[in-house]
Amino acid sequence: MELFPAINIRSGRVVRLSQGDLTRETIYEKDPVAMAEHLVWQGARWLHVVDLDRAFGDGENSIVIERIVQRVGSYVQIQLGGGLRTIERVREVMALEDVTRLILGTAVVTHPELVGQALAEAGSGRIAVGLDARHGRVALRGWQETSTHTMDDIARRVATDGVKTIIYTDISRDGLFMGPDLKGAIELQQNGPGVIVSGGIGSLNDLRALKDAGLAGALLDRALYEDRFTLRAALKAVE
Repeated sequence: MELFPAINIRSGRVVRLSQGDLTRETIYEKDPVAMAEHLVWQGARWLHVVDLDRAFGDGENSIVIERIVQRVGSYVQIQLGGGLRTIERVREVMALEDVTRLILGTAVVTHPELVGQALAEAGSGRIAVGLDARHGRVALRGWQETSTHTMDDIARRVATDGVKTIIYTDISRDGLFMGPDLKGAIELQQNGPGVIVSGGIGSLNDLRALKDAGLAGALLDRALYEDRFTLRAALKAVE
C-alpha cells in the first residue's frame, strides 16, 4: 500500500478546509515548496498536490505548483489535481514532465467525455479519478455541490473507460479522525481500479487496516500535520 501526503494549496499556502468548508480553513505552512521538501526528507515516495483555488474556480496556483515540481519532482512521484476540467488544462499539466499522475474530479461527471480524451493522450497509468462522496452521491466543485450520481455508477463507468486508480474521500469523515470508510472503499475497489482512501484517518491502526484490506493507498493530511503520527512512522506501519 502506498501513502500520499497531501499538499492542498489555497492562495499560495498549504491549508486544510474542514469538510470542504471555505470558512473553516486552517493554514499549516505559508511556503508549499518548503512543505514538499520536508515531506521528501521524511521519506515520502509520493506527494498529492491539489490546487484548491482552481477546484473552487476562483484563482490558481500554477507558479507555486511548478516550483514544487521543479524542486522535488526528481526525488518523488507527484499526483496533481484541482480544476482539471478541460483537455487543454490536462495538456498543460501533462507538459510538467515530473508530474506522474493527473487527477480528474468534477469533470468526470459534468464532462464524461474528458476521461476518454485524457486516457487517450496520457495513458491509463497517468490518469486517476477523484470521487468524493456525500451520503453515497458524488460531490462536485470542491464539495460545493452534490450530484445525483452514485459512487458505484461513476466507478463502474470510469473502470470501463480504462481508469486504473480512484481516489475516494468520504466527506462525512473528513478531518474527524473517526477512521476511514473501510467497507465503502472495499466495495468501490471491487469495480476494478485500485482505491486510494481519504477521510477519517487518525491513527497508524487505521493505516494498517487499509493495508490489511488490500486497498491501494491512503491520503494523509490533518493527522500528519497535527502530529498524530509522523510520516516515517506511517511508512513503517504499512511496510
